[in-house]
Amino acid sequence: MTLVTPRQPREEDASPARTVWIGPRHCPGSPEEHNGIDDWGDTLPPSGVDLAVLNASFESARSEDVLAWAFGEYGPAVSVVSSFQNCVLIDLATQIDSRAEIIFLDTGSHFAETLSFVEQVNELYGLNLRIITPGANAKPWPCGSERCCELRKVAPLAGALRGRDAWVSGLKRSDTQNRASSPIVGWDSAQGLVKINPLARWTNDDVSRYEAEHRLPVHPLKALGYPSIGCEPTTRPVSRFEDPRAGRWPGTDKTECGLHV
Repeated sequence: MTLVTPRQPREEDASPARTVWIGPRHCPGSPEEHNGIDDWGDTLPPSGVDLAVLNASFESARSEDVLAWAFGEYGPAVSVVSSFQNCVLIDLATQIDSRAEIIFLDTGSHFAETLSFVEQVNELYGLNLRIITPGANAKPWPCGSERCCELRKVAPLAGALRGRDAWVSGLKRSDTQNRASSPIVGWDSAQGLVKINPLARWTNDDVSRYEAEHRLPVHPLKALGYPSIGCEPTTRPVSRFEDPRAGRWPGTDKTECGLHV
């Protein structure tokens, strides 16, 4: 597969994000620091890959089968990106490839409970975990400000995925209206990569059921009324009568951070 060649990063986003490596590293590249988001030179999927056919074939497939295909197709050139709201995707992925690269975006504003959960899950699975933190250019844009998500999530992820052919996310169609038509396998034109959503057909109830059946550790905030967990300053608990994502960016009309649009 031909890799997409990025243009040079914009000067305003040239401040590198910081990469923290936890555990062995068996993927392409080295633990270098990464620059911010790029404007990709090619927004079309690689020739010879019929994503529509693939997506249709996966609509009735198990998530495990989707992940098995992803790791078989892309090997070490695919990374799993997890928000650590739960560890279902990690549990499924590491059953297929125990050394799969797991990426966590540490925005600098996560709940302490989330960071503790990351440590707990990492210790349990012995993950090939890569923690990405924002570059210095994010400092003027604290959590909740206009460019916060761009510089603390979107740009660092673009740098972290440089050199990859695909990435795996925990996106679910049931999360928001914007995600309702998300494919299981699709082309991410923003990243210039194939994007794989093995949990696309899952609901929050499916996640809870899997956690219980497989006795997985559960994020401690879930029991405190946080069905959707983001950064601490922009996340509040919700009642059982509210939409599960009503607690994200309360008081605004924002529904997405930019990673899935």
